[in-house]
Amino acid sequence: MPVRIVQSKQNARLKELRRTLAAAKRSGDAPAGIEGRNLLVEALRAHLVVRCVFVAQGAERLLEGVALPRETEIVLLPKTLLDTALATEIPQPMAALVEPPRWSWESLLGPRRGEAPLLVVLAGVQDPGNLGTILRSAEAFGASGVVSLPGTVSAWNAKAVRASAGSVFRVPVLAASAEECFRRLREARVRIFATAAREAEPADRADLTAPAALLIGNEGNGVPRGLAARTDGSITIPCPGPVESLNAAVAASVLLYEASRQRESRSAAKKSARSQR
Repeated sequence: MPVRIVQSKQNARLKELRRTLAAAKRSGDAPAGIEGRNLLVEALRAHLVVRCVFVAQGAERLLEGVALPRETEIVLLPKTLLDTALATEIPQPMAALVEPPRWSWESLLGPRRGEAPLLVVLAGVQDPGNLGTILRSAEAFGASGVVSLPGTVSAWNAKAVRASAGSVFRVPVLAASAEECFRRLREARVRIFATAAREAEPADRADLTAPAALLIGNEGNGVPRGLAARTDGSITIPCPGPVESLNAAVAASVLLYEASRQRESRSAAKKSARSQR
């Protein structure tokens, strides 16, 4: 593996890392910046191309056990210099530039082990921590993917990537207009459910075993009325406690769990019926 020692803040690779971590969203074929050994290991597990790894001098031990391809460039530099490019308050002594996966509508809606598609559609979710958590829950509960509508923070925001704990490398995420999203979902016969704080069908009574998309709105304003009016119905999470609404990431996670629970229950019932024949 090629190893370079860098001492200048103006190094092209370092400037590229700084730019990617500071960018509001990723464009074109630009790489994504990630921080920390754990995310690097997760990126390699997801078979992403790792262009360059940055390691603070004195922390070379972090490379032990990391199966980097031979062509990956390694940049060694003073920690104080690396810290100038990183986005965290307490920077780690390792970062990397990776090539994000390329996803398509087929990735989200195509056949997947005979399972009905389960998607999350984000309408104006602006907190990167919430988005990263939603991606993590989407992977945990077997969602097919996530659609990001205009006004939603980029999944490759540095904070979102950290909050996803690596799920952003594996969960298909597509950015699309509302028009394209609704058209694609209709063509695939996916029912769209808007989430609501009240005056909606309780989630445990809705059929989430069929192809479904959960429309999650902005943290403060919820799902825009114009989008809610185009859905197949609204669902809510009954809350006996004295709260007005749930955090967007919490709501999405609870609904994904409910969909997973329903699907697992239905699958178990089918297996039981087959065994009794």
